[in-house]
Amino acid sequence: MPHAAEETVTPIENANRPARLCSELRIVSGIRVVSLRGEIDHDVRDVLGEALRVEAGAQRPRIVADLSEVTFMDSSGINVFVAAYQQVSAAGGWVRIAAAQESVLRVLQLVGVDDVIPCRPSVEQAMAD
Repeated sequence: MPHAAEETVTPIENANRPARLCSELRIVSGIRVVSLRGEIDHDVRDVLGEALRVEAGAQRPRIVADLSEVTFMDSSGINVFVAAYQQVSAAGGWVRIAAAQESVLRVLQLVGVDDVIPCRPSVEQAMAD
């Protein structure tokens, strides 16, 4: 794969929330790569939603959510991912999940999210599909 152009990393934080979920955004070859770290539950669903949100009017947005450092995700996270998928799909784009730890991937598989949002073993594979 050719060396991808990478832009500035932007931390996305919510000062009113505990630091249970951290996210970092980078743009690689026009793809929004959101790296998440921590636990995804009801208390941080707004942080996750903000990290996955695309600007109004965005054309064909592409998002890869790197879950390699997410240790837990409940139904709140599932709901945010489904909402992001719907928003991005309506704009002609796609969302992919990358590098989910086995326990998180199992949750995604149990509820069938992996049938709607492709889950890949690495960020590189998610970007290349």
